[in-house]
Amino acid sequence: MKKREPVSHIMTKDVRTLSLHDGTLLKAKEMMEENKVRHIPVVSGERLVGMLSLTDIQRISYGANFDQTSEVDKSIFDSLKVEQVMKSDLRTVGPETTIKEVAEKLSVEEFHALPVVDTSGKLEGIVTTTDLVKFLVDLY
Repeated sequence: MKKREPVSHIMTKDVRTLSLHDGTLLKAKEMMEENKVRHIPVVSGERLVGMLSLTDIQRISYGANFDQTSEVDKSIFDSLKVEQVMKSDLRTVGPETTIKEVAEKLSVEEFHALPVVDTSGKLEGIVTTTDLVKFLVDLY
């Protein structure tokens, strides 16, 4: 393994995103289910402005019964906008940040994904703990 290998080598580049005013939590929940992802970056144009996670949505439904959403939960999800629930105080990394640095950040923080942005804030990709595990599996 190269000690200075950039995260751009393992990040997901084809990232599903939501626009800042792109709708409700119900739409976000459906997007997560369809794409089998747990994090969706929220953008305004090409600039990253927030992140919505499966955990954020589960907190709204008061539990982890995410796959068995009740009609009440659906009405709540349909009334809340993505921008009301997303996290906007994000930690990000650049595409040249090393895989080691990303692993260190993810190992000590309470989140499982980091958006990868360029110097102007444009979303380039996302790196998750799953990406790191796949990278390690490929090494060994």
